[in-house]
Amino acid sequence: MRLLILILIPLLACGSPASAANAPASQADVPKGTVTQYTFEGSKIFPGTVRDYWVYVPKQYDPAKPACVWINQDGIQFNTPAVFDRLIAAKEMPITVGIFIMHGRVKAPSDQAIDRFNRSYEYDGLGDSYARFLLDELLPHVVKEQKLNLSTDGNDRGIGGSSSGAICAFNAAWERPDAFRRVFSSIGTYVGLRGANNFPTLIRKYEPKPLRVFLQDGSNDLNIYGGDWWMANQEMERALTFAGYEVNHVWGTGGHSGQHATEIFPDAMRWLWKDWPAPIKAGKGSPQLQEILVPGESWQLVGEGYKGTEGPAVNAKGEVFFDDVPDSKTYKIGLDGKISLFVSDSKKGDGQAFGPDGRLYTVAGGAEQIIAYTPDAQPTVIAEGFRGNDIVVRHDGGIYVTHPGWTGTEPSKVWYISPKGEKKVVDTGLKFSNGITLSPDQSLLYVDDTKSHWVYSYQIQPDGSLADKQRYFHLHVPDSADDSGADGMRCDRDGRLYVSTRLGIQVCDQAGRVNCIIPTPKTGLANLCFGGENFDTVFATCGDKIYKRKLNVKGALPFEAPIKPAPPRL
Repeated sequence: MRLLILILIPLLACGSPASAANAPASQADVPKGTVTQYTFEGSKIFPGTVRDYWVYVPKQYDPAKPACVWINQDGIQFNTPAVFDRLIAAKEMPITVGIFIMHGRVKAPSDQAIDRFNRSYEYDGLGDSYARFLLDELLPHVVKEQKLNLSTDGNDRGIGGSSSGAICAFNAAWERPDAFRRVFSSIGTYVGLRGANNFPTLIRKYEPKPLRVFLQDGSNDLNIYGGDWWMANQEMERALTFAGYEVNHVWGTGGHSGQHATEIFPDAMRWLWKDWPAPIKAGKGSPQLQEILVPGESWQLVGEGYKGTEGPAVNAKGEVFFDDVPDSKTYKIGLDGKISLFVSDSKKGDGQAFGPDGRLYTVAGGAEQIIAYTPDAQPTVIAEGFRGNDIVVRHDGGIYVTHPGWTGTEPSKVWYISPKGEKKVVDTGLKFSNGITLSPDQSLLYVDDTKSHWVYSYQIQPDGSLADKQRYFHLHVPDSADDSGADGMRCDRDGRLYVSTRLGIQVCDQAGRVNCIIPTPKTGLANLCFGGENFDTVFATCGDKIYKRKLNVKGALPFEAPIKPAPPRL
């Protein structure tokens, strides 16, 4: 054996006295499951592909009870059926159906051409395509065709693989922890082939997910054009540990092969399934996340059934107002959580913000106006002549509005409307100017560009004009998109910037760096604001729903007097 370096916690010993007592007397006494091979084609997620898959059903499987599920990429590896036979018989893992899937290929049109091999395409990248393939296509097909009763609880399901299959397994669990929570990774390809080298950074910044991960690699693994496998796997382990994940590992001296993984696979399975069915819990996350998040507090649904929520804004009481843009209505969320209609025809109201006069300023896209509503919903047109998007109102009554350039042919602009009602363009040149807010001291204006990964910073001049424009905040972009999708923004009183993006809420420090990423329960995050009686609850508009979550921080209110936060650590 090549295990000159072995880091393994005591739980990974070859079985406690109790488990040994439950084990069969000999290998011949172990009930053996069945393995059958099938073919799957007709995928819409990976069109044109055909692939083989194998199904292992343990002898102890009872169709009346949902079985746990294990999925492995690249077919059957690690002598898994025999290992499962022994561990299930010894009651060291639950009754588990194994599904072993080969990567897809698109058959060549003739013998004069070669197949298109989908392994790297399906396995090496980030994004949710492979997870959707498993959950929406392959698993339903297996259940239907093989008439199996499989658990749909992520706590009852694990996934693993080797090399590219390992990053594929981790990525599927990362994207869908509701569906897979136990991960075995052998000689994982967490390198720069299709963006997997970003995982250690994302793990450190994201709010932790309820995953248990076992990593294996050897010091003589690959070191080629895409990266250094040995260093990348260690970086993954350190990132997972930093973020508070339940992670274990075995390091050896081997190369890019399955020998070492096959040797330690039984112990890895014992560890991954230890204490089942107790649920796997998420860790606390980075110190930066712990400064923001309240332990035990999660997202709560405030309202649903809308066509497209946008423009959350808070008044001095902490009441939150939001628009249902397609339905042209504005609603109020009271401090008691009850939702009531505020404006019955908002003229396609979009972005909103309260001013120092207590009025709600709305970008009425349908009328190409800026309208201010009194507390009893009486409207006054403040400006008109352009179709804006988002808005912020300063403590002195000055207003900034983004004008994205909706058609693609007109330029994107930022407008300034003075307290006297005079309007002027103060910036052009962004691809799609969208979210807008002020720094807590109101010396800086922040504008994000939806079609890039930048939030721009400007210094505000005494006459409302802007200077010293910089691409300042650097946002993360999901692998499935070409831009961050940045939208609504707010600051807290400590100077952090909260940006609505495709990945969730990206929280930046004042120096322009993303410190944290807080996903929302639903995709389609469009905007956010701080609200509630103490302004310590973030409200997020997500398509047909709106959510809230209590935090450890309080929002800065641009309509109030400026406050000076502490300087950032540089």
